[in-house]
Amino acid sequence: MHQEQHAQQERQPGPAEYVTVAGEGVHETEVNRSRFLCALAPAATEAEAQEFIARIRRQHPGANHNCSAYVLGADAGIQKANDDGEPGGTAGVPMLQMLLRREVRYTVAVVTRYFGGVKLGAGGLIRAYGGAVGEALDAVGTVTRRRFRLLTVTVGHERAGRLENELRATGREVREVRYGAEVAIEIGLPDADLADFRSWLADATAGSARVEVGGEAFGTV
Repeated sequence: MHQEQHAQQERQPGPAEYVTVAGEGVHETEVNRSRFLCALAPAATEAEAQEFIARIRRQHPGANHNCSAYVLGADAGIQKANDDGEPGGTAGVPMLQMLLRREVRYTVAVVTRYFGGVKLGAGGLIRAYGGAVGEALDAVGTVTRRRFRLLTVTVGHERAGRLENELRATGREVREVRYGAEVAIEIGLPDADLADFRSWLADATAGSARVEVGGEAFGTV
């Protein structure tokens, strides 16, 4: 039974990559004299997302609304939306839908609205809030993060410097180098490259390096 469950997990490893916002940023749009300021930020946890939303609220105490949405998890497992006083479903939900349509993960969006005196109606609000997020994503930019296997390569001091240089020169992601009795170099590598990497490493170090395969992480492509 355990083997069968393990086999199912092997067949469904989850997303190999996801898109997230490149960094924190703000983009402003205007619709019928109402100002919409969309603030975006990467967020690893719900606590980080909520903290960002609270910070933006504090920055705009005089705004009519600070609506928010966030998507967490490479599989979009956590999704939240808040209309902050706008008619139900006209603000947070279209913001969330835009994040999902653009396949963005680990991202929080806050749209601050300063009312300009012209009512937009439900359809207008939906277009304005969703559009503000879409335009902000274009302005701030996104990055793709791909799933890597973490490997620790242990090698003697006499080969470590040259090996580290060769790893970087061949495009392998060197994440950390630790010096002790020997040198441990942690790298990230797609699973599919593991066999080729073992062969390359054996040649590069005359078989003197050891490889320990660790867990998974996501890195920027």
